[in-house]
Amino acid sequence: MAQPRFGTDGIRGRAPEDLTVELAVGVGSATAQVLTPVQVLIGRDTRASGPALVDGLTQGLTSQGIDVVDLGVIPTPGVAYLSASLGCPGIVVSASHNPASDNGIKVLGAGGTKLSVREERAIETALEATQPGPQRTSSIGALRRDDALVTRYLEHLVGTIDGTLEGMTVALDCAHGASVTTARTVFEQLGANVVVMGETPDGANINDGVGSTHPEALADLVRASKADIGLAFDGDADRVVAVDHTGVIVDGDTVLALFAHDLQQRGQLHESTVVVTVMSNLGFHRAMANADIAVRTVAVGDRNVVEALDAGGLSLGGEQSGHIIFRSLATTGDGVLSGLLLADLVKRSGTTLAVLSDVMLQRVPQYLEAVRVQPGSNLEGATELNDRIDALQRDLGDRGRILVRASGTEPVIRVMVEADDDQEARQLTKELVDLVQLTMGTPA
Repeated sequence: MAQPRFGTDGIRGRAPEDLTVELAVGVGSATAQVLTPVQVLIGRDTRASGPALVDGLTQGLTSQGIDVVDLGVIPTPGVAYLSASLGCPGIVVSASHNPASDNGIKVLGAGGTKLSVREERAIETALEATQPGPQRTSSIGALRRDDALVTRYLEHLVGTIDGTLEGMTVALDCAHGASVTTARTVFEQLGANVVVMGETPDGANINDGVGSTHPEALADLVRASKADIGLAFDGDADRVVAVDHTGVIVDGDTVLALFAHDLQQRGQLHESTVVVTVMSNLGFHRAMANADIAVRTVAVGDRNVVEALDAGGLSLGGEQSGHIIFRSLATTGDGVLSGLLLADLVKRSGTTLAVLSDVMLQRVPQYLEAVRVQPGSNLEGATELNDRIDALQRDLGDRGRILVRASGTEPVIRVMVEADDDQEARQLTKELVDLVQLTMGTPA
């Protein structure tokens, strides 16, 4: 069995080559030994490999006497919400925005948040043991399906806004993923006229030219249907990318800025502070400064955002990718929830998302490149490359920003460059990409 590795978003790999049923059985058993729960919730997205991995996890958990509740196809934030509500761990089988050939296993604690690094390492240790750990009980755990729990999550989503969305036309892109079981339902229950794409999963088409990583198709649908707003989710529906009525894509930075300003105006932004990651656009920081909103910046990853929110008693945080966390309503990013709240914000404003976005945030030219490298490659020890990055940042000063980092979910080095001058940003990006390729090499 290949040795697992918890990355920033659980265990990821190609299925079934890397992420095998045998591995899933082991993760289930190890999770039971480390967390010692009474029951565990399991949900998945629509990948063809999902049911077999769920079966493996179930076998491992029930063999240790743990009851399993199968939630079926449900967004990651749905599992997180129910996990927090019921006070039991949850497991999500999904690879989020990755292609259908990948899959993943994400373990959530009883509070609906990601496990600590210490807990993840303990699960890895239990999994790597030559002999399986002792069985907690002589009985076998039970397996049941509970659709009423999914309904509870839907009721939670509908209840997050005070009014309705009547009179609005909303275009949704479900990415042929987990939101096919939730998005249309909640928007229609709130009175919106809904048009949907990416709603016919076949096990292989999740994220394939659709969803938050490919919002261009949704932009076409928005224009064709004359929708007031478009919302694109990723495969497990924990993020959202918006499209205004003209077909212009509105990313997580702008959406988060709008939410922060709205909550501030209504006296609901705790400590007048929003939490973001280092990837947020420089224009976001400038917009928040203009609105007298403090920004707390953390490393990439929604785990870091949640930890900062909880540590400071804060209410709002998120990532440029579209993970938006309303801490009083959710324990993680929830694309459908964020989409509902954004549609509600636009309706309350009496204007359009296009106007709101133009007024709120002026983006600084930003370029992002993912340079594929050998698995395990990182920037440690790359002295010449790091020195050059530091020198370029000094030259750039407050006119822009440079960030070069190793991905926590795939074998790539991510290069981000921002500069007020677009040509300068382009040139710096090319130079850094070439340097990374020269220093790290590229896989054959």
